[in-house]
Amino acid sequence: MKSTFAWLLAAIPVCFANCTSSKLDGPVQTKTSVQNSKSNTVAVNALNQTTIQFSGYTWIVKEPAGQQGPHNNYWSGDNVWVDSNGRLHLVLKKHNDTGRWECAEVRSTQLFGYGTYQWKIEGAVNALDKNIVLGLFNYSGNSRFDEMDIEFSRWGYPNAPILNYTVWPATGDTGISNVTYAKDFVMNGTYTTHRFRRDATSIHFQSLHGFQNGNVNQFETKTWTAPTSISTLQMPVHMNLWLFKAVPPSNGHAVEIIIHEFKFTPLS
Repeated sequence: MKSTFAWLLAAIPVCFANCTSSKLDGPVQTKTSVQNSKSNTVAVNALNQTTIQFSGYTWIVKEPAGQQGPHNNYWSGDNVWVDSNGRLHLVLKKHNDTGRWECAEVRSTQLFGYGTYQWKIEGAVNALDKNIVLGLFNYSGNSRFDEMDIEFSRWGYPNAPILNYTVWPATGDTGISNVTYAKDFVMNGTYTTHRFRRDATSIHFQSLHGFQNGNVNQFETKTWTAPTSISTLQMPVHMNLWLFKAVPPSNGHAVEIIIHEFKFTPLS
């Protein structure tokens, strides 16, 4: 079933929202570079790439020299760190010297398949500026295919719903479009849990108040089953904080999102 906000689909990015914080600096975990691939990991190119350790996995930090997608944004490795308590910080802010707004993204070196993907998030993700996107997703890199998204964004429209679940079709299913479900919600505190479970025939999304490992305090859910096209591939996980159409926040505020945990539970 497609969202009643289908008119937004043309604006939603092919791949792949603002909770403010008084603290935009923190202890930076030592970062390393990776060059070689491992079994069940993404092959990394010959260029050194900055990595961090978070929730038991290695993550590559996005820091291109210039602008890059989604939406031709600037990205900075300085906007990503893991603090002494093991929490991942993603920051979107204006660079003091260049005046550019710089975004944040990490992707896992490990590939993930069927199972449950869960994030525990700190921040008022329901109150994001209309131009900001927070994305939590599984993605092969093949544009418009093989992607499952939990995204918080209003896609530039101040009154659009903030929570978006989206499934892009499997590679090869060229006659099938993506499906999306969008809703607004009111937070109960500053902590939320978001997850999806995918298998060969279905994908089930959930959002819950507080930090949960069960189904207590669920406030939103959506399930798609066949004939919706669902990728069978093992893919990396991405987490990013960026600007829709590279337009700065309308309120001019920097943003920090804190991810306490990412957990993957494979199908038994």
